[in-house]
Amino acid sequence: MSDTPPDRLSVNPKSPHYDAEVLARGVGVRFKGVEKTNVEEYCVSEGWVRLSVGSTVDRKGDPMTIKLQGPVEPYFQTEA
Repeated sequence: MSDTPPDRLSVNPKSPHYDAEVLARGVGVRFKGVEKTNVEEYCVSEGWVRLSVGSTVDRKGDPMTIKLQGPVEPYFQTEA
């Protein structure tokens, strides 16, 4: 496994960008230089994060999210 997180990653198992092995290793995200703990999905190349908003869910049971634009810096929290 590489030392850099993937360009795009989602924590939702229904998403095509979900990767259980990478998530098990622990991925942290800095957005605009601030550590974010409520990231549902991110894309480095397009420069956006999707953050969960509180504990509300949509009609399918997925968390409500908001998409924000800006610099995204993912990193591994633990070594491989």
